[in-house]
Amino acid sequence: MKRAMKQSTLTLILNGISILTLFFMVYSLLAYSKISRQLDIANEERFALTYNANRFMNGSAYLTNEVRAFSATGSKEHYDNYWKEINEWKNRDLGVAALQEIGITDEEQGMIDDMFALSNKLVPLEEGAMREVQDGHMEDAIAYVYGDDYSSSIAKINELKEQFLDSLDSRTLEQLHTLEQEEDSIRFSMFFALAMVGIIQLLNMIVTRIIVMRPVLTVKDQMKEISMGNLSAEFSLKSDTSEIGMLVASIHETKRELKKYIMDIDYILAQMAQGNMNLTVGNDYRGEFLPIQDAMRQILDALNNALLKINLTAEQVSAESERMAADAQTLSNGNVEQAAAIQQLSSSVHEISRQVDQTSNDAADARQSSEDATRQLQACDQKMTELTAAIADISASSHQIGGIIKTISDIAFQTKILALNASVEAARAGEAGKGFSVVADEVQSLANKSAKSAQDIAKLIETSMQLVSYGSSLSSDTTQALVEVISSSKKSTELVERIAESAVEQSTSLKQLTQGMEQISDVVQSNAATAEKSAASAQKLNDQAAELKRSVQRFQLRTFGTR
Repeated sequence: MKRAMKQSTLTLILNGISILTLFFMVYSLLAYSKISRQLDIANEERFALTYNANRFMNGSAYLTNEVRAFSATGSKEHYDNYWKEINEWKNRDLGVAALQEIGITDEEQGMIDDMFALSNKLVPLEEGAMREVQDGHMEDAIAYVYGDDYSSSIAKINELKEQFLDSLDSRTLEQLHTLEQEEDSIRFSMFFALAMVGIIQLLNMIVTRIIVMRPVLTVKDQMKEISMGNLSAEFSLKSDTSEIGMLVASIHETKRELKKYIMDIDYILAQMAQGNMNLTVGNDYRGEFLPIQDAMRQILDALNNALLKINLTAEQVSAESERMAADAQTLSNGNVEQAAAIQQLSSSVHEISRQVDQTSNDAADARQSSEDATRQLQACDQKMTELTAAIADISASSHQIGGIIKTISDIAFQTKILALNASVEAARAGEAGKGFSVVADEVQSLANKSAKSAQDIAKLIETSMQLVSYGSSLSSDTTQALVEVISSSKKSTELVERIAESAVEQSTSLKQLTQGMEQISDVVQSNAATAEKSAASAQKLNDQAAELKRSVQRFQLRTFGTR
């Protein structure tokens, strides 16, 4: 037998790959969700880092601007703002703390430390400038904050600010680009997995159609031909080690076995028709065909025994007929006529007895048919009872649906009122409520449609309830009619039983009469025995015995003791 992959194994492989691909797609979806969250967090951190870096730098620049403004104008407001930034607002310290909490590199921390160091060098100059302003030396104060030392430190701080912002921006931007690349890669994996699932399912469908369904349909057609007795129908499928291949092998084996049994039975019956009874039935029958084998053996044995006995009887009859010829003239013509009359009467009684037996059998069949009809009518009555109950349930459900339709109508009415109130409020709002007015009109239109639909459904439900009521009435009438038919059927069954019992009694009586006639016939035949010894009757009997013997001899019988 040709080796082939089992259909179940192939389907299991395809479905397994599909399931693994789905698991991979779910994993990719979870990874994509995680990367998306990380990307959102990275964007938020980038924004927070930039915001706090600007907060730190703006705080430092604010101190410089306020001390210079105080030195140039002597306004106490700038002096107060300077010390509020130092003691209360603390934007520099809060910005650095937030940056450190979010996370910065050592290099970026070094830049912050350098900027703090430069800022600390400016503190004595700023304090000196503010003392000079308080002492009334405005020009000396300006020299402090616009001098070379102060300006060079500010320039270095600004340079460090630019480097810090560039480093922070490039680092966070690179992190975002990395996460975006991972997100794109995972998205591609998801689309690839989805495409793989689609391809595998398409392959699975094709495999199921070609490898499974097409052979199954062919097998179905072949089994239909076998069920119709056509064992010679073409069956092109070849057997292999797959499930369907093994099924095909079983069908081929079944056809071979059936053909073998049919040919064997056909041969035996043909030989029997030609008179050859010296046959044997093989021992290779199997399963449900064993009773056929036993029955054929019994038939051959019975025919051989019967024909053998007939042959012996024919020889004996032939011998007796020759002896009967000597006493042919001893019986009178009256005995012959009496024998003929009794024979005719006996035939008539036999015919009447046969007819009464047939009537008895027909009455028994009629009684059985009547009982079957009664049982079927009782089953119909049960089904009609169940149908009546089902119609009652449908009627109850229809009433419940009517309540639901009432609820829908109430909702539509409330929606209309709500839409009307909304229109009134929109009219009060004037220009601002125009958009709301359109919405209110749409809601009112929807409410009108809902109300109309509820009315239409209510009409349909009412019509359905009328039809259900009519069906319930018809079911009740039909049930009552079935009850009456069952009652009539029971009466008919009782009458048929009476007829059957009467026919049985008549048959018994006729059998007794037949036995009496047979006894009379035996007596008459005994009386006519002498007449039958006539030469003509004896010769006729001899001829018939010879014909019977010739007829039996055409059969080829088994020898004694063989099977």
